[in-house]
Amino acid sequence: LSESGVPQLVQPMIWDYAADIDVEGKVQLVEKYRRCGFSKVWFASAFKGATGVNQSLTLVGHHLRNQLEWLQVASRSPADVLEGIAVTGWQRYDHFSVLCELLPVAIPSLAVCLQALKNGGYSEKVKENVEKLLGMSNLEIDTYMR
Repeated sequence: LSESGVPQLVQPMIWDYAADIDVEGKVQLVEKYRRCGFSKVWFASAFKGATGVNQSLTLVGHHLRNQLEWLQVASRSPADVLEGIAVTGWQRYDHFSVLCELLPVAIPSLAVCLQALKNGGYSEKVKENVEKLLGMSNLEIDTYMR
């Protein structure tokens, strides 16, 4: 791979939408890419659409934990290797599937995920900021939003 010249042309993206990703495995994968000559890598998380083909509501806590896991991978990787995190929001599992988790029901999850990434974690202050931004009185993390 190093000799092919590909590492000078592209930046790989490591995808994982789980709430409990293998942090150590991802750190090792980043190191493998570095040894192959890739100077930068991207991570891909999800704020919606990655928990079930017929999911209609977004479970904020699942996606928040995914962001927090990626922050752990980033903190354990060399400081100059991460180019960015693509926060994805899948609308369907394939072109023949029905739509799932439409954007309006996922906006609280998007706000929480972006604020957690921006602030390097999740805290009561982040929760209060999201509630204020969205005009909500009680942001529900571990149950479905009503």
